[in-house]
Amino acid sequence: MITLPKNSREVIRISVDKYAGKDIINIRVFYDPGTGEYRPTRKGLAIRVEMLDDLIDALNKIREEIEINDGEDEE
Repeated sequence: MITLPKNSREVIRISVDKYAGKDIINIRVFYDPGTGEYRPTRKGLAIRVEMLDDLIDALNKIREEIEINDGEDEE
């Protein structure tokens, strides 16, 4: 599992889980209700492992768009 900070009360957890006997990639927001123990929210995404390459490609395209837009701001 990988945990990324989202803000002071929430984190994003990325994990490989089983659902209906199949591996899925689960990307979910967790929150701390003040107990120090994170709980899942309904915010998230579950995708089939077979879609991982497509998701990475899509994220890389978004990164390229951001870099292009950032370069336009500097001119």
